[in-house]
Amino acid sequence: MSSTAREQKAVKIFPRPTAGTLRPVVHGQTLKYNMKVRGGRVFSLEELKLAPTIGISVDHRRRNKSLKGLQTNVPRFKTYKAKLAIFPRRAKKVQAGDSSAEELATCCWVQGPCLPVTREQPTVELVKVSDEIKSFNAYGKLRNEHTNARHIGVRQKTVAEAEKGNEQVRNQ
Repeated sequence: MSSTAREQKAVKIFPRPTAGTLRPVVHGQTLKYNMKVRGGRVFSLEELKLAPTIGISVDHRRRNKSLKGLQTNVPRFKTYKAKLAIFPRRAKKVQAGDSSAEELATCCWVQGPCLPVTREQPTVELVKVSDEIKSFNAYGKLRNEHTNARHIGVRQKTVAEAEKGNEQVRNQ
């Protein structure tokens, strides 16, 4: 795409951001990637009600499986909506929800992505290594817990049989 074609496209879609529409924040799907956040494709119906009226795509099939994701995307949309200048369809007839003439005069072209998705960097906490931490046998503790988890059913069964045997002795 040449620079003149880009300029023509930018003029054609003028009030819209050049990098595309607003995207929701979503987590990766698989266990390997679910801690990473990225920009999704569309918002869900729960996240926004006014989206179709201002040109944001909504997918009725998308569901919010976590409250955290919903609480991330709703303020994101509200911030976008507060910064958004909605041009009236007809200059002489201004409808409710359209921006005022003063706001339209001061609006500017948005360069780059619109509200980019930022990843939070995990914080590392440094701890002094004590003698208690040095002497702790993590591998042994894990093996004991694994063994306990494997034998829990057998141990419950033997306890139940012992109680049943004690009740039979008491009844005689």
